[in-house]
Amino acid sequence: MLLAQVVGTVNATVKQPALDGHTVLCVEPRDEVWRPTGEPSFLALDFALAGVGDRVLVVREGGASRLTMGVEDAPVHAVIVGIVDAVEGE
Repeated sequence: MLLAQVVGTVNATVKQPALDGHTVLCVEPRDEVWRPTGEPSFLALDFALAGVGDRVLVVREGGASRLTMGVEDAPVHAVIVGIVDAVEGE
């Protein structure tokens, strides 16, 4: 899992049937103090009702993403599984 910030939304008039009814968001990886990591932004399916500007927890692995969806053959690599309120640490 990784921390990210939602930076945009994706509108698609046609998509693979397994994605119907799901929102696709563009997220930017962040470190534990919310600085950009330098990794490129990527797309993730939203399962947490996130929006632009939200800090989120992302699962970025195909098998875990498909397990979250409950669709074994969905073409998904990343899903947003939570909205982050705070990160505590040393």
